Amino acid sequence: MISHRKTIFISDLHLDETRQDMTQRFFDCLKQLDSSVDALYILGDLFEAWIGDDNQTPFYHAVTHALKAVIAKGIPVYILHGNRDFLIGKRFLRDSGCVLLPDESIVLLYHTPVLLMHGDTLCTHDLVYLRSRKKLRNRWIQTLFLLLPLSLRQYVANKMRAASTRHTQSSTMEMMDVTQTEVENRMQTHHIKFLIHGHTHRPAIHSFSLQGDEATRIVLGAWHTQGNMLLWEETGEKKLVNF
Repeated sequence: MISHRKTIFISDLHLDETRQDMTQRFFDCLKQLDSSVDALYILGDLFEAWIGDDNQTPFYHAVTHALKAVIAKGIPVYILHGNRDFLIGKRFLRDSGCVLLPDESIVLLYHTPVLLMHGDTLCTHDLVYLRSRKKLRNRWIQTLFLLLPLSLRQYVANKMRAASTRHTQSSTMEMMDVTQTEVENRMQTHHIKFLIHGHTHRPAIHSFSLQGDEATRIVLGAWHTQGNMLLWEETGEKKLVNF
């Protein structure tokens, strides 16, 4: 069997010290990456929560070591901030070897330009979340938060996770999903016909018309009870795979 070259995309793993099964599944996935893989992209929410790079736990070191081992194979790893781990900073990037990409990044996949996003800003009906996001992404608020003791940061993070869960449970599926108009606006702004994102936890490959041309939006799945990845092969074939 011919093994085509490919690029792999994952998102929304929500790794946490209390979910050792998913963390181990992630490590097993990384170990299986071979020379046919051109790059690994993690499109946000690698972690359930991130309270700062100075939270130097065994879990932190295990994850950075596993990522560094992938890069040692000659496979670059790129990462986007998600809505849960937007405080990932320079120390984590240095320790893991990952490269942080802007929130909206265009990459060339085998001669095809593709827009990469986490996907949260596409959910324009969720006004409560977008207002909260604007505050949390404020540089001064982040600086002040990172000055707090780790124990207090963890307390605040737990409170925010609980509030997020309540908000999700009380919101409609339509509110929590992307809006097609915003998807089209972003793709038109970047003159792109392919978009890959996560965040909504609804893996699918959507085709639609964009300014008279066929366009594609690929949504990555969350790692709740199983892993999920997109394989984009050099042949142009695209496959969402659960494992």
